[in-house]
Parts: sequence; C-alpha cells; structure tokens
Amino acid sequence: MTRFAAALFARIAALALVALTLFALPAAAQAPAPVSGLLDDLASRQELDPLKTVIVSRDGRILAERGYRGNRATDSTNIKSASKSIISALVGIAIDKRLLEGPDQKIAPILKADLPASPDPRINDITIGHLLSMQAGLGRLSGPNYGRWVASRNWVRTALAQPFDGDPGGQMLYSTASTHLLSAILTKVSGRSTLALARDWLGPLEGFRIGAWDRDPQGIYLGGNQMAMSTRSLLAFGELYRNGGRTTSGRQLVSPEWIAASWQHRTNSRFSGDEYGYGWFERQVAGEEVHFAWGYGGQMLYIVPSLDLTVVMTSAESGPSARNGYRDALHLVLGEIITRVKADPETDG
Repeated sequence: MTRFAAALFARIAALALVALTLFALPAAAQAPAPVSGLLDDLASRQELDPLKTVIVSRDGRILAERGYRGNRATDSTNIKSASKSIISALVGIAIDKRLLEGPDQKIAPILKADLPASPDPRINDITIGHLLSMQAGLGRLSGPNYGRWVASRNWVRTALAQPFDGDPGGQMLYSTASTHLLSAILTKVSGRSTLALARDWLGPLEGFRIGAWDRDPQGIYLGGNQMAMSTRSLLAFGELYRNGGRTTSGRQLVSPEWIAASWQHRTNSRFSGDEYGYGWFERQVAGEEVHFAWGYGGQMLYIVPSLDLTVVMTSAESGPSARNGYRDALHLVLGEIITRVKADPETDG
C-alpha cells in the first residue's frame, strides 16, 4: 500500500469516526466548523502534502482561500489537463461565431494537409464532437505514449497517423492528442493562434489570464496541457460556466447551450468510471452532481450547480494523482466542503 493510499484510508476511517460521534451528540452541537476552518485543517493532513492552494466560492463570493507551503492563489501554476475544459470552451465559441459548423463536423477536410498518405477509412468519420469527448478511436497519446508523441517533428501528423484502437464514437480513449487536434483546427479555421483566440474571446472575463503555454514544432499551442494559470484565473473560468457563460457584468461569452452540451454524459472513463462530456468529467460527490476539470498531479476545478459552488484546488505537478489515491483524497475534501456549505447558514449565496 502506498503512503498516499494508507493516509487516505486513515482519513476515511477518521471521517467515519467523526460521523458516528456527531450522531450521538445533541442536534445543536452537530453543525461542522465553517469552510475556513476546514481549509486551515488541510495543512496538517499527510495525504494532502502536494496541495498548493484551495479557493471556495459560492454564488460569486469567495468563502475561503488558502495557500499551503508558501504557495499563493495568485501564483501561476501548470494546470495540465484541466486546460482541456478551456479548449472545449473555445470550440463552443468558434461554433457560435460560425467558424465551425458544430460537433458533428468532420475533421478530415479541415486537416487534410496533415492526413497520412493512405489513411484508415475511419479517419473520415471522426468529428469535432469525437475529439471533445475522447471518442475519436485513434490510439492514445497520453500516459506512456505522451513522450514519444511530443518528441515527434509534427504532433498533428503523428496524432492523425496513429492506428485505430476503436471506432469513432466508441469507447473513451483519453488522449491529449485529441484536444491538440482541436487546437490545430481552431488555428486553421480562424487564421489565429489558440492563445490569441483565448485572450480575445475570454479576455473580457475579469480575472482570467493565461500565462506561459507550450507550442508544438509548427507553433500550434498545445491543446489540453502545459498551460500556466493562477488559481484565481481558473476560478474566474469556473465561475463563467457556473454563471451560464456570462460575466459578472452580464456579457455572454459562452452560450448556455454549449455548457449544457459540454456537461452532457457522452461516455465513461475506463479508469475511474466517471462520466465525461465535452472536456468535462462528472460524478456524484456528497449527494450532489459535480462537473469538474482534472489535471495531472491534482489540478482541480469543481462546479456544483445545485449549491452555486465553485472550488479550485492546485497541487504540485511532480506526481500522478489517480494511481496513488491523491485525486480521491481531493474528492473527499470537496465532499467535506459540500457538507459544511449545506450545514452553515453563513455560506448562503
């Protein structure tokens, strides 16, 4: 059992003991401490050593914000695959601007210059929607295959040349190459870089800013990884989605229809079982439906629509978060936050 798994088990046992204790107390004594107290407590939890920052916001008001081990919510951090949700937003805006036809549009005509000389006929069936939901069918270029992919001379051509591991529209094959193809498509149809589009289309969102962002050998910004943002910036993006695509001033940047389409269940992760839409995961946490973006190491953006709640957690990017139980530890923390928000009237939006 790994150190993280052991600590996680201990935390679950502790929570169970607390629940039993509370059950035996008078009702007036059962209300948990405020969210701010919970965030203070996180600093001492061994299983959360990688945790850098947490922000909890309800209905546009920050309830609590903490930085751990010298980190601050205004510091720039690599949000890793949480950036896939931002790519999804840009695709939705491109559709609204009629630069793209919609999720059912085939990608081969757009990327024809980079197709293999004798492609598998199934490449003609891949759509924009398939790339968004990780159902393109092309061999995965994440995990153990990621290194050789980013070491290639042309990331788009290498992605399109992968043997098919399934049919388009079939099982979920999580691959950063899929969102990178979306970045290439956005660049192709707009004649502008993906970073320029993000700064233009999402720039009116107060507090939103993308810093450093890696590019491929052809200059295309890496769709779905290696994007620097602060915790505050990721919160601003999450608040945009929680607020139906509108800024605090009422300006519509992302259509509510696209948000609904992005949060619609389309497939499931074969690793976690979580539902997946267009660049967003979904699961039940503490009895509430949660939509979330997840990046390597534990870069998390959670949105809980039923509670008007947005939570951001950033972590050290040096280690995985799924295999060692750390991601599940973060889900448990979210569950504690949800429980305290429900119990504490001071958190009413």
